[in-house]
Amino acid sequence: MRGLVALWCAGLAACATPMGDSQAPLTSLPGDAARGRAIAASRQAGLCLLCHTAPIPEDRFQGNLAPDLAGVGSRYSAAQLRARVVDARRFNPETIMPAYHRSEGLTRVAPALRGKTLLTAQEVEDVVAWLVTLQ
Repeated sequence: MRGLVALWCAGLAACATPMGDSQAPLTSLPGDAARGRAIAASRQAGLCLLCHTAPIPEDRFQGNLAPDLAGVGSRYSAAQLRARVVDARRFNPETIMPAYHRSEGLTRVAPALRGKTLLTAQEVEDVVAWLVTLQ
């Protein structure tokens, strides 16, 4: 039965793996939800709306490849959300969601981006602060 559950969970980003499903804050400063919303909506920074739908009504073109972000703050803790933003592959190795705060062990990375994270630690905290508000 455990193998069947593991197989079923392999396709779901919401399933935790033995690596754990939480992560401590990356900075000593709390995240800013307004900045986090702006990062998520940005077509240059977060690119979240490329795959996700979110309660950002002024952005008419939102994705449907990934789960809707509405209500995500009531389903996950800040630590769980942070872990998913930092590296969603911890939960689903087949996900297309980028690791926003990991720079090692990645493949097919443009030379100019090697050794760099997509979001800074503070930007991750800002996005998490916004996601937590989505009740």
